[in-house]
This record gives sequence, structure tokens and C-alpha cells, in this order.
Amino acid sequence: SQSEQQILSSRLECVQSVKDGILEEAKCAESDLVTLFSRKGSGVQTQTKSSLKLFQVETETLYKKVDSEDLYVTSMLYERKETEREVTGGEVTELVWKLCLAHSASFEAANLFMTLVFELRYLSLEALKALWQRSSFKCRDNWQPLIDALPSCATEACIVLMKEIIASGEVEEDKVEYFFWSLSFIPKPTSGMIESLAPLLKSPGASQSCFLGITALLHRFCSAYSSCDGVPAVQSVMRTLEKFLRGNCAVQDSEGHSKMQLVLKAIGNAGLAAPSLAPVLSSCASLKSNPIGIRLAAIQAFRRIPCSVRVSDLLPAGD
Repeated sequence: SQSEQQILSSRLECVQSVKDGILEEAKCAESDLVTLFSRKGSGVQTQTKSSLKLFQVETETLYKKVDSEDLYVTSMLYERKETEREVTGGEVTELVWKLCLAHSASFEAANLFMTLVFELRYLSLEALKALWQRSSFKCRDNWQPLIDALPSCATEACIVLMKEIIASGEVEEDKVEYFFWSLSFIPKPTSGMIESLAPLLKSPGASQSCFLGITALLHRFCSAYSSCDGVPAVQSVMRTLEKFLRGNCAVQDSEGHSKMQLVLKAIGNAGLAAPSLAPVLSSCASLKSNPIGIRLAAIQAFRRIPCSVRVSDLLPAGD
């Protein structure tokens, strides 16, 4: 309305010149008047003039034509050519030293680390153990390249060595957590990996990441191999988890409540490896004296168990 004060008044004018469909020149003039707290229409004014002019047109860039036969479809995963030479422990030790000397944020360090990861995959367990004895040192910034590279190596030998290092208590807790979380990303788990890791679930200080990492590895293993429930290493892990349930998930205190929920979540993680525990999970869910959180966790543990296990028959009607 006319009674309202106009605070900002702006004006923009542009003139463009176009020749043969190409913009050759553009001139613009802009003025802004701010009248806030001013009297009789005065205020602060700015004027801006800009000019763009085309100076030259480059000739068309010629691109090298590529033969379609040389093209192929692949994933976005990092590719690396297979090495044709034998990798020795001495060479890898030297590589670790080079990593220690390189600046941690440099391109050189990134390339050396990738080389370390790939070369570890060619070493046997015996060679890896010897390497650890020579290269377990820390760099000047308290970094242990070998510890960070072992989880990315993802071979059975690397996993077994990492498990032994963890069991010996030679690495910090944050590195142990990093190792367990990396287990869910191993593309091709083996029964040897599971067999090696299974005893860690029985250790008194087994963490949440230990339970969830190992069982995630178990599910991925069973996704690749049918009838995995007949594999002794898988059976060993499931027997360990079943013992924690004690038949019906009964708990006595808050500490037992937290541990029981963790075990049930781990069983849910194990998924394809867990059908044998369906009857016990049913007992846990149907026992009315169990806390509601435990009963719900028992039901959620069925989330990855195959549909062939008839969940609807496990719970009494009306509960």
C-alpha cells in the first residue's frame, strides 16, 4: 500500500549483441537505492556496471577415436593388475618403512598403502607372521601401517594373523574395533576365517563389534555357500550363541539384559546361519516373564532367517 515505506529500489538494464547465434557482447548497468532510516527519499545508493566481450573462438577440439572393441563394462571398484613376480616378506617390510617415511597426507603415501594392501594378499600365514615380527613398529606419528592394511587385505591369512594379534592384546582398542567392523566388507569369506574368529566370542571382554562383525561375516559366507549350516566352523559359532540364550533368554540383572540383547542382535546378523536357533528364539519371544525388550529382540532376530522357517507357527496365537 502507499502508506508502506519502500526500503529498496533497484533497476537493472542490459544490452546484448548477438552475431551468427553467438553472444558477442553484453553490457549491464544496475543501481540499488536503500532508503531505510532515511528522510525525504534520500538514502544509500550503489551503481554497478559490467561488460562482457567475446575475444576469440577456439577451433573444435579433436578427440581420439576409440575402437568400441577395446571398451568393456566393469564395476567402480579399484582395479589393479595381477603381479607377475613373487612377493617376498623382505620387500613388504621395506614398503612399510617407506610408508613411515612418507608424509601421511601425500599422494605417495596413498599409493604406497594401496601397494602394501595388494602385496599382503600374496603372503602366506607364515610369511605374514614373520613380517609382523619385523614390522610391528610404530611410525613417528604413532601410526602402524601394517595394522591398518591387514583388514583391507581380506585374505584368510591376514584375518588369522589379525585375530592372533588381537588375542595377544598387542593393539589399541580402536584398532580392534576397526578390524571387527571391516569383517562385514570381506567379499569372499572362508570357513577358515570363521574357525579362527569363533573363539573370540567366548572371551570375557568380547565387544559389541566382535559379535556383530563375526556374525555379519557368517551371513555373507552362507549367502555364497548353500547348506552352510553343515560347516563345522558355522556350527561352532551358532552353538556359542545358543549357550548365551540359556534356552529361553531369561535374565537376572541389567548387565545380563544388555548382553542378551546383543546376542539376539548378533543372531539376527547371522541370518542364513541361524535357522537352527528358531525354536529357542520362539521360546525367548513367548516367555511372558521376559522383559518386553528381550521378547522384541528375539522376534527381530528372525529378520534374516529364511522364510522357509515358519515364524507364524513359532509364536502362540494372541501373544
